[in-house]
Amino acid sequence: MKYFNNVYKNKTVLVTGHTGFKGSWLSIWLRELGANVIGYALDPYTEKDNFVLSKLEDKITDIRGDIRDKKNLKEVFDKYKPEFVFHLAAQPLVRLSYENPIETYETNVMGTINVLECIRETPETKIGIMITTDKCYENKEQIWGYRETDPLGGYDPYSSSKGAAEIAISSWRNSYFNPKDYEKHKKSIASVRAGNVIGGGDWSLDRIIPDCIRALEKGEAINIRNPKAIRPWEHVLEPLSGYLLLGQKMYEEPSKYCEGWNFGPNLDSIVPVWEIGEKIIKYYGSGKLEDKSKKGELHEAKLLALDITKARFNLGWKPRWDIDRAIEKTVEWYKNYSSEDVYGLCVKQIENF
Repeated sequence: MKYFNNVYKNKTVLVTGHTGFKGSWLSIWLRELGANVIGYALDPYTEKDNFVLSKLEDKITDIRGDIRDKKNLKEVFDKYKPEFVFHLAAQPLVRLSYENPIETYETNVMGTINVLECIRETPETKIGIMITTDKCYENKEQIWGYRETDPLGGYDPYSSSKGAAEIAISSWRNSYFNPKDYEKHKKSIASVRAGNVIGGGDWSLDRIIPDCIRALEKGEAINIRNPKAIRPWEHVLEPLSGYLLLGQKMYEEPSKYCEGWNFGPNLDSIVPVWEIGEKIIKYYGSGKLEDKSKKGELHEAKLLALDITKARFNLGWKPRWDIDRAIEKTVEWYKNYSSEDVYGLCVKQIENF
C-alpha cells in the first residue's frame, strides 16, 4: 500500500489509544503503509472491539499503559524512540464526563501534556499529531461551521477538557516547539479536530451506531435519546486520511503545517441523529426506531458543524464518502465481523476508500 509519499514506510510510529476505535483503524492503516507501529493504551473496551477481533495485539508492538503515568510513558519513548506520534488516548464520552469530571480532565488535559513533554524530551521524535475533537469549540449552536481560529470552550466536562487540551497544545507549541525556532528543536506539533466519527468496531456506550447495532442484534427497537441533535457525521477513514496526509506534509515541510486543523464531512452529511438511525435500518435490512428523548436530560449540544475550508485549500484534503456510503460501509463491518477475518475486512475497506 503506497500512499502519503511513502513517508511512513519503515518509520517508528507511536499511537496512543491504539486499542480504541479510531486508534485501532489508524494502527491497521499505518501497518499497511509499512510503519513499525507501537501502541500505548488501556485495555480494549470489549472483546468485540475492532482491536481485539483484528488481532492487532499480534501484529504491532502492543503496550498497555495509562497516559496519566508519565514515568511509564517516558520509558516507552526512551525504548522505541518514535519519529511520529499520533495521540488519540482520551476519555471520549460526554455523558461519562458528567460522572467522572476529574478523571476526564486528568486524562484529556494532563495526559496530553505528558505526551507533549515526552515528545519534548525525546530527540528522535519529530512529528506530533494531537487528536482532540470538534467539541473543543465554544458551541453557540450556530448554523455555520466552526473555523480553526474560533474561540475554544465547552459546556460539559468532556468538551471543556478538550478545549483546555487545545490551549495546552498551543502553549507548548509556542513555548517549546515554535515554528520560528525549528532549527533548534526540530519538532513539528499539530492538533486535529474531527466530527462524529462512525465505522466498524465501535462498541462504546452512548454512541448512536453501537446502540443501534446492539439493539438490532437482539431484535429490539432502537432507542434514540436525542433524535433532533444535528452532528457532522463521517466514516472513521475520513479524518484518519486527514491525519496521515497532515503527517506527511509536516514531515516534508515541518514549520509550515504545525497548527490546528478541522477534518469534517461535507454539508450534506450534517444530519439529525434520527436520520442516522433510519439509514442504519435501511442498510441493515431490519429494525425500528423509538423516540426516547426526555426533558431534564444532561445537556448535549443540539447543533455542531465544522468548516473544513482550510484543509481543502492548504492540504488538498476533502471527504470521499457521503453519509449514505459511510453508513453502508459501517453496517457492512457489523454484518460481517462474526464470519470474516476482521483485519482483512478493515484492509479491504481502507483499499476501497
